[in-house]
Amino acid sequence: MRRRARRRTRIERDSLGVKAVPADALYGIFTQRARETFALSGLRAHPAYIRALGMIKKAAAETNRRLGLLPPRLARAIERATDRVITNRVDEAFVLDVFQAGAGTPHHMNANEVIANLANEALGGRRGVYDPVHPNNHVNLGQSSNDVTPTAARLAALQLLTPLGREVRLLEQAFRRRARADARVVKPGRTHLQDAVPITFGQVFGGYGEALARAGQGLDRARADLLEIGLGGTAVGTGITAHPRFRRLAVQALARITGLPLRPTRSPVETTWNMSALARCSAALRELALVVSKLCLDLRLLASGPHTGLGELILPAVEPGSSIMPGKINPSVPEAVQMVSVQVLGNDAAVARAAEAGELELNVMTPVIAFDLWWSLELLTNAVRLLRTRCVEGLRVDRRRVQTLVEGSLIQATALSPYLGYDVTASLVKKALGQRRPLREVVLARGLVEPAVLDRLLAPAALTHPQRLDVTLRRRLQATPAFKALVKQI
Repeated sequence: MRRRARRRTRIERDSLGVKAVPADALYGIFTQRARETFALSGLRAHPAYIRALGMIKKAAAETNRRLGLLPPRLARAIERATDRVITNRVDEAFVLDVFQAGAGTPHHMNANEVIANLANEALGGRRGVYDPVHPNNHVNLGQSSNDVTPTAARLAALQLLTPLGREVRLLEQAFRRRARADARVVKPGRTHLQDAVPITFGQVFGGYGEALARAGQGLDRARADLLEIGLGGTAVGTGITAHPRFRRLAVQALARITGLPLRPTRSPVETTWNMSALARCSAALRELALVVSKLCLDLRLLASGPHTGLGELILPAVEPGSSIMPGKINPSVPEAVQMVSVQVLGNDAAVARAAEAGELELNVMTPVIAFDLWWSLELLTNAVRLLRTRCVEGLRVDRRRVQTLVEGSLIQATALSPYLGYDVTASLVKKALGQRRPLREVVLARGLVEPAVLDRLLAPAALTHPQRLDVTLRRRLQATPAFKALVKQI
């Protein structure tokens, strides 16, 4: 029988004692302790968050070298090590659960240890022997988990906002193209799920595009808030252990590295405990999720049936709709996107509660805020893309069905109210409904309006935009014997 090979380990020491760490691990004893303690979800840090940590560490090393606090040889080794983190070449070394000790200290130390080991190897040293580069004394110089974690959360969100904003704009454009293509197709407008007044598909789809544009503006505002960072505030925002010039220079270096117009926060103390900028980003995602969910619900309703529902839209078929009903096709893409929207709303509730939990000088809930933000950002990016490419770009208006619905409805009745009055028009609608007759037929039978005039008043396309009231016509129609006789009957 073959004997199982024993996994090789190395022994590291810290203030709590000694611990075995996998011999080939780029992380060290702090990470190993956290890995053993916080095995909660199996979820790992997003690559954007790992990149953000690498960028922060590179900016810090450059700044400390410039200030004469780090020997150039060590600083450059650290900088080269951070390049591997920034390019996601060592993501497998970031092994910790996203649910962990408060303020993100385990994630932060995971980065410090990985970078220290990479730097030491480049200088001829060994993993786990933190000489000449130490994770705390050198990689973490002038920093704390309490300013690094919120900064990394902001940078990760900024990275992930870019593709989401692009997808929102593309979906907006897709709806605006549909609006132009179906600009003159008049359909029943509905309120309270009941027939209301005519509207065009151009107006409906144009409204969808405008709602997405507004949601996109919300993302832009959130992005502007996230550009203000508290790096250099260290433990409670006072900057203890950091050089007096570190904060300004480190933010400048980080702006250059990221290509973002970052700026130091006006109050590092406030930024250490106040997660409002991240909460506002989550709120912008909530707004987008609400809009997208509403659009999906509309698409499902307008495509319902197809024979026993509204049936105004034909959505692309992406899969068979049933395991038991042959030929059934479901609006699967809008359904999936609505599920994403629901999850984003839940994530936002978690972010809001976590942001509220910033007691005294620190918010210890930043890890869950960061996780829910990057999850929502990625979910929405994928969902908006899916909705556009597998649904909106391929949907069609069933014009014959829409015309039948318009002709068989009473949606033109509101156009008569300015001329015949609310009460008279209501009585005519009631009679048309009761007798299941077209409104035009009922009006002509009572001799209230001449056929040519009635056709003009009830023209569906004319009812989809404001019309000047013909006061002379109203006076004439209300002076006829037929009108006066109907008024007496009401």
